[in-house]
Amino acid sequence: MAISQDGTEQPLPGLTWRPMRPNDIDAVVEVARLSFPDHFEERACFQNRLALYPRGCFVLADGEAPAKGYLIAYPWRADSAPPLNTVIEGLPAEPALIYLHDLALHPQARGGGATTAIIEQLADQAAEDGWPAIALVAVNDAVGFWTRQGFVEADSPDMAAKLASYGGDARYMKRDLLDA
Repeated sequence: MAISQDGTEQPLPGLTWRPMRPNDIDAVVEVARLSFPDHFEERACFQNRLALYPRGCFVLADGEAPAKGYLIAYPWRADSAPPLNTVIEGLPAEPALIYLHDLALHPQARGGGATTAIIEQLADQAAEDGWPAIALVAVNDAVGFWTRQGFVEADSPDMAAKLASYGGDARYMKRDLLDA
């Protein structure tokens, strides 16, 4: 956050979403460390997702300045999520939806509506590509945030054990794109 002349906190100016590049990874790791201290993922995980599906990887930055936020999404199976902090060999042969792996903003970049913009951009892109839905695992008491973004909790017996590894508040959620 920046401090305005009247003393109130304002989101950093000049931040826009752009495609992620390999040289953004260090800043992405730092934003992730600040945002998810209980769900740490190593640099290799972020590099892996960018290499597998660059179309679903974005950063929030002021031009070429270090990223102050990121979103990572890729095709995946329904009612499933890759284990945390794991390099995956490849995308599934028959993915069913887009899995929103991670969305985070640096504390200085929060509060300006940037998350809604990139979620809508991802939803539009996924719908244009023919995907029927976006799924995610909500952590850190974020169910309310994701509900406001059009996601609903999706009870899945297949996900029960996996959700336990994310913490007691973790919920598997989906947003249909076909009716949007």
